[in-house]
Amino acid sequence: MTDESRERPEHPRADLTRVEAALDAWAHRHLSAESGARGARRAGVEFLVFILKQAWACVFGALMLAALVATALWYPDGAALSRNDALVLIAVAIQVLMVALRLESGRELWVIVLFHLVGTVMELFKTAAGSWEYGGAGVLAIGAVPLYTGFMYAAVGSYMVRVFKLFDLRFVRYPPLWLTAVIGAAIYANFFTHHFLPDARWVLLVAVVLVWGRCIMLFRNHRERPARSLPILLPFLGVAFFIWIAENIGTAAGAWIYPHQAGGWEMVSLSKMVSWFLLMIISVVLVTLVYRPRPPGEPAPTGAAEQH
Repeated sequence: MTDESRERPEHPRADLTRVEAALDAWAHRHLSAESGARGARRAGVEFLVFILKQAWACVFGALMLAALVATALWYPDGAALSRNDALVLIAVAIQVLMVALRLESGRELWVIVLFHLVGTVMELFKTAAGSWEYGGAGVLAIGAVPLYTGFMYAAVGSYMVRVFKLFDLRFVRYPPLWLTAVIGAAIYANFFTHHFLPDARWVLLVAVVLVWGRCIMLFRNHRERPARSLPILLPFLGVAFFIWIAENIGTAAGAWIYPHQAGGWEMVSLSKMVSWFLLMIISVVLVTLVYRPRPPGEPAPTGAAEQH
């Protein structure tokens, strides 16, 4: 751990939304109250704060997953409004409420728009190539792709932006942004070109390990305690695993199916983790276009919570 990682910010961050500032203040009070505690009690409070911050970071994706499952279980057959169109309206309503209630900042909205565009283009190509398909009718779609699919990609971007802020992420030896952009673009291109050319995913995986392998991520659960550190490839892998779990829930709810699921639902192969890991790299590159990775010594903005 570097000396800079031991710096202790004493004030709430200026880039937090109101809910995030309230969560940060709550965590600060409870963790400070346990500063003299030892053993299981202190570890329990630390773990609770970590889980609550992660839960808030996942709020967009969790609401989308809940909508997928709820409409699969209870949406009436033969309704005038198709399930796909209902999901589009639900997704739009979630997004509007997040912005209107200032649960999401303007910068986060830019990230979500980027993810919408990148995800929708990929969906159009992949469905045309037969990689997966969406069932059901609906008019709120582009070709065979319901418009709610863009929000599923946006949920990943929303999570990553919130994690950046809630855990005050800093990075040691973060690779040059131009290099990460080149690798991200190559990964994105390979999702298309592997249908016609040799699949380069394993070469790209090696490139990711070489470029990000020395990078250390510093995260802070308590704003007045030293940051913890871990190799950045570990959280990349962890997030890819949880996306794979969400993918299994989404396919079980019939939101989309892969060819091997046409005769009935089967678990998505663990090999799909490679795709999600590479998608994580694209996600990281997109987020860093809006939220530049900060080194340990750079102070976070302080002051009132972000209002827009």
